[in-house]
Amino acid sequence: MEQSDPRMKLVALAAQRRVSLRALSDLIGRNSTYLRQFVSKGSPRKLEENDRRVLARFFGVEEVELGGVGYNYPDRAANLTSEWVNIPRLLVEASAGPGALAQDEAAIGTFRFSRRWLREQGLDPQSLSSIRVEGDSMEPTLRESDEILVDCTPRPLREGIHVVRAGDALLVKRLVAGRPGIVRLMSDNPAYPAFEVASAEMVVVGRVVWKSGRL
Repeated sequence: MEQSDPRMKLVALAAQRRVSLRALSDLIGRNSTYLRQFVSKGSPRKLEENDRRVLARFFGVEEVELGGVGYNYPDRAANLTSEWVNIPRLLVEASAGPGALAQDEAAIGTFRFSRRWLREQGLDPQSLSSIRVEGDSMEPTLRESDEILVDCTPRPLREGIHVVRAGDALLVKRLVAGRPGIVRLMSDNPAYPAFEVASAEMVVVGRVVWKSGRL
């Protein structure tokens, strides 16, 4: 019988319970990015026994489903050189309209990317997430329900399309430097006027580096 990948199983269970990988990392007493690295980067290669036990009890499943005794792990060298990387899809929407309230960052699945392609783009899988666009203010560049890949690597602010958090709203906008201490948020759809936000009142979540959507 074919085994289910423990990483994909964890993502599926988290989606069913609508709980974030960050919250689950806290549950097992690990740093906030621990399970995200496990899912997207394969580090650690497998969950430790106590971590599996706690998670299995939380989800009401057998430990073997999360890589416990009885699960046959693939060769370690093959795992580290895998051609593919799984990037978490998060249960949040970046509004390209008036603004969506940020939700808990629960994983609802993954996108699989070529490790080589990510490397060529200078992207670290550990710093990437995929979220969905809501609204039409970034048309034609981004349309409603497009999936966008967000690079959350900390970097100095530069102009381009970013996901930002302003208050409780999560927005996807084109950022343009304005007066000192001010950032101008612009929409690609001319029907939506630009507006300015004090840099101290805004958090840049990450830069949009890729999109996927229906034609």
